[in-house]
Amino acid sequence: MSGTRARPELRRRERISPVPDRPWQTVVWDDPVNLMSYVAYVFREHFGFDRTESERLMLRVHTEGSAVVAEGTREEMELHVEAMHGYGLWATVRQAGSP
Repeated sequence: MSGTRARPELRRRERISPVPDRPWQTVVWDDPVNLMSYVAYVFREHFGFDRTESERLMLRVHTEGSAVVAEGTREEMELHVEAMHGYGLWATVRQAGSP
């Protein structure tokens, strides 16, 4: 037999469509240092959230331990995390859908 026929495992692999890129997220974590009012202020100042949204996110950080405050490209989220660190907040980057 000639080598022109594709092996079954190769044909199967070709049919798998690539997973679309998931966005990246900036996650702000609760800490024992910063006041809740300061965290809400940072969210208004840096992200431009209105008072209601900044307080909703701040309360989520306080009661649940963390909140996703932004989604986008990895590079954008890394810049947000760096800014959060500059404000003295604990923040990390993760891909959407991660625990």
